[in-house]
Amino acid sequence: MDGIIFAQLRCTIKCVAARLMNGQSAVGKQHCDLRPKNHGKLFPEAFGGNGHAVSSVDAIIPCFQYGHFLQECVDSLLKQCGPELRVLIIDDASTDSTPQVAQELIRADPRVEFRRHSANKGHIATFNEGIAWAAADYMILLSADDYLMPGAIERATRLMDEHPSVGLTFGGAVALYQGHEAIVAPPPELGPGTKILSGREFIKIGGARNIVIAPSVIVRTSLQKKVGGYLPDLTHSGDMEMWLRFAAHGPVGFIDAIQAVYRRHSTNMSGGYSAEQDFLQRKLAFEHFLDSCAPVLADVNDLRSWLISHLALDATSCASRAFNDGDVELSERLSAIASKLDPKVTRSRRWLLLACKRQLGLRGWQLVRPAIKRLRSP
Repeated sequence: MDGIIFAQLRCTIKCVAARLMNGQSAVGKQHCDLRPKNHGKLFPEAFGGNGHAVSSVDAIIPCFQYGHFLQECVDSLLKQCGPELRVLIIDDASTDSTPQVAQELIRADPRVEFRRHSANKGHIATFNEGIAWAAADYMILLSADDYLMPGAIERATRLMDEHPSVGLTFGGAVALYQGHEAIVAPPPELGPGTKILSGREFIKIGGARNIVIAPSVIVRTSLQKKVGGYLPDLTHSGDMEMWLRFAAHGPVGFIDAIQAVYRRHSTNMSGGYSAEQDFLQRKLAFEHFLDSCAPVLADVNDLRSWLISHLALDATSCASRAFNDGDVELSERLSAIASKLDPKVTRSRRWLLLACKRQLGLRGWQLVRPAIKRLRSP
């Protein structure tokens, strides 16, 4: 945790220094009494020290049984420097301490609002309720078990303020599991530095994968309203399909900084899906994306073929890894999915390698594999 704590301290010092340079007090209640009350509208009092209009951000925090994480999540938002902020906690009928923690938070800070469902509606309906509520320039959908790094909002909104065509930003993230932290490596194709990708570049870099860590995302609210909410049948791949919709409508910004911390634990929603379900959900995400965005996509049929072929290759690679791990049955099921997705995958190098492994048999491959690893090593 030392790396995260050091980064938070460094950014807090930077934030306080910036406020002092602008003639603002660095003591007292953070932000609450210092920000304009018109939520980012273009009035004289809404201009910051740099002469630019102060942007506004609405943050939605869906929460189900994450009361023990909620305080840290909300604090990570309220301590941010930069735009004017509102926070909405939506409790999806939790039976833990969520209501009590939320009530304490709204008493402590007027920027925090709270809603509680009388019955569980599920994460998709809760997400869409938050999207309907949002009215600021930008919005964040942050699960209650995750949190933002200091400066994350300021970095993202500054990029979108300077580039009005950018509808979505994402950045680096740290995965936190049982007290151990690990940086989630971005795709090497992104390269170093903060940058703006065309929508098609973003899609090509991602291929069949979801390259975006959800808590690092900040979007332009007007574009979110335009592309619509999350789809009920994409319970596992809804985020990926949403990022693709944004990319179809404009450029995507990548922030070359650690923007968020993502917790991995036994109750993560993504943990309840098998490998087969994951591929079927991704296929369904592509179908929804391509059908709904066809009017704004050039060569949509070519893009469909390209995405499905990459999904089939990814399924073949997973089948190969399952064989390496000794799970022959899973390997067979995944390779069947791959060939059904795209029959041409059976002529790929990945498929031929898998076929060679099967020809050798599990025991034979386990004997040969170390020698192949040594040959491949530099």
